[in-house]
Amino acid sequence: MRPPDLLIRNAALRGRAGRWTLAATAGHLTLIARDDPALPDAATTIDADGALVTEPFVDAHLHLCKVRTLDAAGPAALAHYTGDGMGAAMAAIEGAAAVKRDQTTEDVLARARPVLRESVRHGVRAVQAFADVDPKADLTGVDALLTLREEFHGLVEIAVVAFPQDGLLREPGTEELLVEAIRRGADVVGGIPWIEWTDADAAEHVNRVTDLALEHGLRVAMLVDDAGDPGLRTTEMLAQALLDRRMAGRGSAQHARAMALYPEPYLRRLTGLCRAAGLGFVTDPHTGPLHLPALTLAAAGVPVALGQDDIEDAYYPFGRHNLLEVAFLAAHLLGARTDPDLERLYDMVTVDAARVIGRPAARLEPGAPADLVVLDGRTVREALTRHAPPRHVIVGGRVVASTTTTTEFSGIPAVKS
Repeated sequence: MRPPDLLIRNAALRGRAGRWTLAATAGHLTLIARDDPALPDAATTIDADGALVTEPFVDAHLHLCKVRTLDAAGPAALAHYTGDGMGAAMAAIEGAAAVKRDQTTEDVLARARPVLRESVRHGVRAVQAFADVDPKADLTGVDALLTLREEFHGLVEIAVVAFPQDGLLREPGTEELLVEAIRRGADVVGGIPWIEWTDADAAEHVNRVTDLALEHGLRVAMLVDDAGDPGLRTTEMLAQALLDRRMAGRGSAQHARAMALYPEPYLRRLTGLCRAAGLGFVTDPHTGPLHLPALTLAAAGVPVALGQDDIEDAYYPFGRHNLLEVAFLAAHLLGARTDPDLERLYDMVTVDAARVIGRPAARLEPGAPADLVVLDGRTVREALTRHAPPRHVIVGGRVVASTTTTTEFSGIPAVKS
């Protein structure tokens, strides 16, 4: 019998009892069998020793052009964004914009490359990455992310979002830059309609962005209602715009923090509208004091993902691009304690996250791409508890990262694990 290229023995799988063997050849899974079939060792053989093996992680929301700019931005914007009630969220965005005035493509590349290396270490296979587009940043962020998209192809698949962070109507010249970003190869058209001065301008922002996406056959990713104001309604505007243009299933709503303040009758109506529009949501509860009612939406059949959002920038001072850490924090912030809720959160950083950004989910079944993580833990709960890098990250049947940790004790009795 010809040995496979990759063999993983003694693996635990989600929702399946016992130990399992997985084999891959030519970059695809060829076998998933219970126990240990009589297969010769492969060129690469991994003994998982009962560790959980799953699909890799997908980050549905990362401001990759902004990573590690916190020191340059100063503390004021961070204080505005994370203050009680998020009433000053707009001031945070306005304050953080100053960092972009002297930004170069080389600056963004130097800051973002190490983050993407961490992405590989932590098993992040795909990222929806936002790049600011405006007269201050010009296209420096877009050009950097397009370069990184090529550099990391085959390791981390980057969907570049051309994002008018500071508004469309209130920042003349931004729309023309969006069009140029699309011409250069941006994958997704971004928006942030709530930042405009009036509701009419917010609606116009939504319409122009969705029209651009429709014209070029692209998806839409909008930051909606990201402030402590229950009167914000741009999530509804986005869902309706997708329905009006017959673009159902081609958009995602990021943040939508004001939904935490909506009265229940309106929240129920909006949920139905979003479900009809196939609108997926991305929430990042660790980066602000308000957050989307993620578990409620997911229970209602609306696709929801978790995202890293920020890494050491004007909106969040931490971050390692570790989606297990993001899910661990979300478990506390969203009140997820039971195993079924933890499993749902895990979906939000794997298969559901892929669904939200329009990417085929990497299912564990013969014929699927051999993209896998071998976790440090035997269950989802244990993996979230440790939120350590995967023991092995496998892309296309090839091990691209392995992590080991050891601690030497002195004078402490041994404990059998």
